[in-house]
Amino acid sequence: MSEYLLQMLNISKTFPGVKALDDVKLEVKKGEVHALIGENGAGKSTLIKILAGVYQPDPGAQFFFEGKEAKIRRPIDATMRGISIIYQDLSLFPNLSVAENIYIGRDSDKHSWKKVDWALMEKTAKKALKELDFEIDVSTPVEKLSIAQQQMVEIARALAFDAKLIVMDEPTSSLSAGEVEKLYEVIFSLKKRGISIIFVSHKLKELFTVSDRFTVLRDGKYVGTYHANELTEEKLITLMVGRKILYEKNKEKAASGKTLLEVRNLAKEGNFKDISFELREGEVLGITGLVGSGRTELAQAIFGINRPYKGDIIINGQKTVIKSSEEAVKKGIAYIPESRKTQGLILRQSIINNISLPVLKKLKNKFLLINRRKEIELAEHYIQSLDVRPPLPYRAAGDLSGGNQQKVVIGKWLSTNPKILIIDEPTNGIDIGAKSEIHKLLRGLAANGMGIIVISSELPEVLAVSDRIIVMRHGRIAGELGIHEATQESIMNLALLGQKGKVREEAQL
Repeated sequence: MSEYLLQMLNISKTFPGVKALDDVKLEVKKGEVHALIGENGAGKSTLIKILAGVYQPDPGAQFFFEGKEAKIRRPIDATMRGISIIYQDLSLFPNLSVAENIYIGRDSDKHSWKKVDWALMEKTAKKALKELDFEIDVSTPVEKLSIAQQQMVEIARALAFDAKLIVMDEPTSSLSAGEVEKLYEVIFSLKKRGISIIFVSHKLKELFTVSDRFTVLRDGKYVGTYHANELTEEKLITLMVGRKILYEKNKEKAASGKTLLEVRNLAKEGNFKDISFELREGEVLGITGLVGSGRTELAQAIFGINRPYKGDIIINGQKTVIKSSEEAVKKGIAYIPESRKTQGLILRQSIINNISLPVLKKLKNKFLLINRRKEIELAEHYIQSLDVRPPLPYRAAGDLSGGNQQKVVIGKWLSTNPKILIIDEPTNGIDIGAKSEIHKLLRGLAANGMGIIVISSELPEVLAVSDRIIVMRHGRIAGELGIHEATQESIMNLALLGQKGKVREEAQL
């Protein structure tokens, strides 16, 4: 009998104009946590969608599950075989209850005219949640749950379908440190029960925490499969990108230009209070802090999404009131939100349509129609300058990898010619190679005179791109550090304790 639960062999996938996968293989043993890694665009998402039955591979592919050849032509085929996919963007129905989300699609009674067995639904949901040691009222609407709780509901749904293999795609991207630790416990518990897990993440520390083996893809090709004890972070990065990439602390000297933005005593009840800082031409100001410290809310207040109830915003020396994001854009401010999929892009629209969206009025001709030629030229300019891959202007944004989606969002807002750029979690869910490209891009924009605010939970990232760093704690500024004095420890001291002292406990931002 085969030691492998899953074998995907000779997997290729061709889309118009690009070969996403070229003779790739993935072999997952029973009861193991198997990391699937590679840069954005390496083919991980395509491979998962083939496993899920969303895509069909090119002819010649071989697929074995539990030692037997299998055909997965539709998502329901994968589900019925015990394969469950938990995507980064959770696929729950927010208006339905926990029990309904866990049970939906599971009813084995094929007579659609029969009434829903509500008692069985509740019993099934409670049983699955109990297996995860997760207590919650199963009648609660999912929209009222936190992201971590919704993720547990997704895992419970997989157990309700008797999953033998669970794929977790970037499962920790929106979780706090405590929630990540809880997820680890669940993963180890599932592993003990013999359930296999394919773990997709760009966070190297967590990959080494949970994974037994690693399969590496690069540019749509299979690089190799390795045991965890064969690898180091440095070797893994080299396998992923074909070159060495290290996070290095920013050593560049910021241009001492004029003050572009000044915030004085800004406050919004329940979010932040007494926020004051300046942003100058040619500098990158990092803002970090624990989850819930008010960083995102501050950015949205400056951009006119959520107006503050107190304080002043001064742009180029003039006090101003920003009542909407449209006014913010007119005043030279651009804001790239944390979630590119739900707030940054229209995924079903083309790269062209996404990049041109904020400047459609400027693209109108004398007949008040969009000048299509100019629109295409604008998109092609940013596709080329930001190295968006594949460089296909008519490609839907949702078909791109995470790193390339982020480049499109950046291009979209650069098209407004901002003087001030606010970017929230610029490399969330992006591989280390693409992170390095985004960091170089931000430093390059600053070198050309733009003032940039980078909000990030990743301390190495904040240190890599910033000239100054503001640390927020409980909605206030706990302190400011120049890049030469800033270290991960000094930032953590301010974030945890509100002072420059010794960290008494470990935590992640």
